Amino acid sequence: MQMLDEVKESIINAYEMKSGLSRRELGKLMDSEYWMNANEALEKGFIDGILYKDGTDDEARLSAPSALMGYSPAQIQNSIMEKISAKCRIEKPADTGRKADDLLERLNLIKNHF
Repeated sequence: MQMLDEVKESIINAYEMKSGLSRRELGKLMDSEYWMNANEALEKGFIDGILYKDGTDDEARLSAPSALMGYSPAQIQNSIMEKISAKCRIEKPADTGRKADDLLERLNLIKNHF
């Protein structure tokens, strides 16, 4: 329960910085599980802009509460882990077809020549 309270406080801090709404108002919105569409989120300062304003199905899909109902802590954790592993991934060098022994032999030839 303490961890959830700490998470809620962190979220309120982020929302407060982004939206400028009071902590009290933000707490009420979170406690009531208030849903807002994209236009309302824009008005309240939670978002910077709306991706699709031309009335396409994408706008309805993005701003509908049902899109948010798929929230899953496991999905979020997996998504974060994928992003971290993508950033930390080390690309293998291109295979030049040369063996390390061949390169060492050439290096020794050069070293002995000079």
